[in-house]
Amino acid sequence: MDIAFIITIFLIGFIGSYISGMLGIGGSIIKYPMLLYIPPLFGLAAFSAHEVSGISAVQVFFATIGGVWAYRKGGFLNKTLIGYMGVSILIGSFVGGFGSRLMTEGGINLVYGILALIAAVMMFVPKKGIDDIPLDQVKFNKWLAASLAFIVGIGSGIVGAAGAFLLVPIMLVVLKIPTRMTIASSLAITFLSSIGATIGKITTGQVEFLPSVIMIVASLIASPLGALAGKRINTKILQVVLALLILATAIKIWMDIL
Repeated sequence: MDIAFIITIFLIGFIGSYISGMLGIGGSIIKYPMLLYIPPLFGLAAFSAHEVSGISAVQVFFATIGGVWAYRKGGFLNKTLIGYMGVSILIGSFVGGFGSRLMTEGGINLVYGILALIAAVMMFVPKKGIDDIPLDQVKFNKWLAASLAFIVGIGSGIVGAAGAFLLVPIMLVVLKIPTRMTIASSLAITFLSSIGATIGKITTGQVEFLPSVIMIVASLIASPLGALAGKRINTKILQVVLALLILATAIKIWMDIL
């Protein structure tokens, strides 16, 4: 790897992880297309879809650790929600990550495109009054949360994305969880999800070691910084930024698929 390649991978990891910490996502919804398209744009070595999904899975593991650490105080982490959704998505993501070796690159991109499209539609559903609920009075359907997390886990395990870009809309729209609690708790759930996806990718030989290390270093620096910024930004702005981000990614992926 030359210096230009190292800098490019580091910047992709830094930008994705900063947004990850700020918006409560693992960052793969940004880093997956960036890893796929940016290196070839600068004449650098291109990654395959399998390599990108493997690097993303490992990187998300470390990015979410940094984000959860920054949100550990303030009552934003809903332990019941994390327990039910975390265990379910862990099981689902391991199944998806292990099974992804049987899929073609086109199949992996198609799954990613479908997940991104569903998430984009959900983010534009009106979310009225959820941020008026006191954090200690939040209630939700536990088994619905667990079931949805398991389904998300299978799909996200396939693409190595940890699923937070779909978990966040589910938590906001379906489970009616306040925005900042959604962001903090989704990072913790995504951390659990990334364990299954990472094991699945590593055991099937889909992880490039050196690019993964560069992305990990960038993640541990940028994710806590993003989380600190997220605590200060208005929740409506956070929702709009996430919605536009997911929509843009969905459009880009579908343009390439079609």
